Amino acid sequence: MNLLSFVLLAVQIHSVAPVIHSLQYFRTVSSQVPNFPDYVVVGYVDEVEIGHYDSNNRKAEVKLDWMNKITAEDPQHLKILTELSIFRQDFYKKRLETLQQRFNQTGGVHIYQKMSGCEWNTETDEVRGWDQESYDGEDFITLDMNTWTFTAAKPQAIPSKHEWDHDSVYMDSLKYYYTEICPYYLKKYVKLGRNFLMRTELPKVSLLQKTPSSPVSCHATGFYPNIAALFWRKDGEELHEGVEHGEMLPNHDGTFQMTVDLTVKVTDDMEGKYECVFQLSGVKEDIVTKLERGSILSNASDEDNLSITATVAAPAVVALLGAIIIIIVKCYKKRHAKYDPAARDGGGELSEKMAVEG
Repeated sequence: MNLLSFVLLAVQIHSVAPVIHSLQYFRTVSSQVPNFPDYVVVGYVDEVEIGHYDSNNRKAEVKLDWMNKITAEDPQHLKILTELSIFRQDFYKKRLETLQQRFNQTGGVHIYQKMSGCEWNTETDEVRGWDQESYDGEDFITLDMNTWTFTAAKPQAIPSKHEWDHDSVYMDSLKYYYTEICPYYLKKYVKLGRNFLMRTELPKVSLLQKTPSSPVSCHATGFYPNIAALFWRKDGEELHEGVEHGEMLPNHDGTFQMTVDLTVKVTDDMEGKYECVFQLSGVKEDIVTKLERGSILSNASDEDNLSITATVAAPAVVALLGAIIIIIVKCYKKRHAKYDPAARDGGGELSEKMAVEG
């Protein structure tokens, strides 16, 4: 699974699932990318941005009001994050240079990406972590947390795999971070942001069609959380043939949107037989939108086109831009780890203080 698919994976379930919270960090180091910082790290809780740092501003910043509770408890919090981010900025730039050498590259646009984090199942209390690297948009190396060994996706990753697999101090540090430190901060953030993270927001659901011969799109936007399902039914039975599910995408305000298309010819005699159903975790009643000719927004005229652009296309464009940024950003107390990541070409999320930055 590539990193983008991992980030934008749509949860297609038709029943209430256990609440699973996640803390993840997306880091990118780039070379010769115009008008973009050469180092960026963004932190997310439940896929909502909580803070970021970039090499242009050289300052760690929190994104949400409830994250300010952290700085209220510890006034040195952001200062420590900034100092550590500056340190890691130089470290990961060297990582990018190492990969360029391994691929025999001397210049041009290149991007190193790292995704790391953990998730917590509140029902079972199970914790699962992940640690993945990619280079120039392709998987490079991944940590298997069942065996605690690395899997090289490219021949150029084999030297890192051999070195890291046989470094017991480094591996113990990784285990400690992903089983203790990351879950500790995840649970802390969930506690502080409970009102925000546990909220429920219902979507606006619209039926869209570009032309009379185009598929009918059922578009739901503005919902939260992202544990949701959107599907078509005919005469009460869920449809699978002629149906295409779109990916779940983030909106700029922390909510989500998704689309499901139905290939069907809309006629007067079939109206009422088809319906689009939206289900949201924690909400008992479904949102059902019946397929009727008069309820479809279309691009049949310039006026309609402008209307759709204002009401639907704008958030879709915002989400698309967000997805592009994610591609680039991808292209996140008991004791301190003993391993110093500056001593090697790889590095992990090892320091307790650095857990917030990942």
